[in-house]
Amino acid sequence: MSGLATKHEQILKYIEELAVGEKISVRKIAKNLHVSEGTAYRAIKDAEIVGFVSTIKRVGTIRIERKQKDSIEKLTYAEIVNMIDGQVLGGRAGLHKSLNKFVIGAMTVEAMERYTDAGNLVIVGNRVDAQELALERGAAVLITGGFDTVESVKKLADEKELPILSTTYDTFTVGTMINRAIFDQLIKKEVVFVEDILTPLEKTAYLSTSDRVEDWYKKETSTGHSRFPVVNKAMRLSGMITSKDVIDKNLSISIERVMTKNPLTVGPKMSVASVSHMMIWEGIEVIPVVKDDLTLIGIVSRQDILKSLQMIQRQPQIGETIDDTITNQLIEKTTDDVSELDFQFTVTPQMTNNIGTLSYGVFTQIVCDVVQQKLFSLKKRNVAIENISIYFLKPVQMDATIVIKPRILEIGRKAGKIDIELYLEGILVGKAIVACQMMER
Repeated sequence: MSGLATKHEQILKYIEELAVGEKISVRKIAKNLHVSEGTAYRAIKDAEIVGFVSTIKRVGTIRIERKQKDSIEKLTYAEIVNMIDGQVLGGRAGLHKSLNKFVIGAMTVEAMERYTDAGNLVIVGNRVDAQELALERGAAVLITGGFDTVESVKKLADEKELPILSTTYDTFTVGTMINRAIFDQLIKKEVVFVEDILTPLEKTAYLSTSDRVEDWYKKETSTGHSRFPVVNKAMRLSGMITSKDVIDKNLSISIERVMTKNPLTVGPKMSVASVSHMMIWEGIEVIPVVKDDLTLIGIVSRQDILKSLQMIQRQPQIGETIDDTITNQLIEKTTDDVSELDFQFTVTPQMTNNIGTLSYGVFTQIVCDVVQQKLFSLKKRNVAIENISIYFLKPVQMDATIVIKPRILEIGRKAGKIDIELYLEGILVGKAIVACQMMER
């Protein structure tokens, strides 16, 4: 196993030392480093997880600059190629570079000089002078209308390592697509993943399958923790061990015999929100984070999740999702009784179905938002909705203003049940009951 691991590390080092923009293939690495294609493939996939390799449709696998977390909102030219079903006419070595904005080149060359900077993507038609100017100023070029370009421009693109792309779409369509993608990336930036908050392997306390119960007690004394992942010689997760597994057990018994096998695990790219739900429903305090091959890379604790959920709540909203749009329409309505908390909601055109009435999806989201806000007012901060039973929803027309009344049916330290009623001009038009669980410290 150790020989394989060394080979794996050698391939990763080889890939990392390749020039940015260079193409990578399984066959080539297998041949150059005298390893099997399977070993080469696994190493390339690991390099992709680490972030210095990217596999791009119609382009292939290339060595890229390692993306920093704070620049995740920037699109690369390679992503633009996929989005627009484009062709790369030249400057392939620059596909990994990020663009900071796009410029529509429907202007004179003199005017373009004022608006075009390095890192831009200039969208132009079949205009060689404009294409040359953009490349000279450090910007990539996207030619609309399916046109090709002259050899001298392709050569200039290769020299500057700036892509020159071609698409059959028109300028307006392309501009809309890129603008939407930038907006989507901003929304993605707000999503916190397990890899952002995990306790890394070097700070993770773990035990080996060859350890004994007495080693658990030593580890508990030295760390103050009672739950540990158990790994084999290859650092792959074999199980989890907690205080309930070792109680009344002989100190010389192998950990492997008493541990819980096949424990729940999460991957580094899972969202914190989905992991928090998993931990609430399963009653888990600590969950191991593993690669696809079960190699342990760290752990996530309930405390880590709680901290990150609070951090998410404090983040500024950059891009607006459909859920954000719905939440923004929800207004707290003051009532005579302070303990009551009603809400008002106006149905906008984009929240309706094909017959012009409030859609089921929006109704469900309204119910979820009202539950979250009602429980938040009762100091219940981290709520996981477990079940929504919709009893009925009568047609509610667009531009109608509805009143939503939440009523607590039962609530405890860890779980609650809430009745939600929707009224339109005093008439009951919708009803649901929501069961949820709370994640407290």
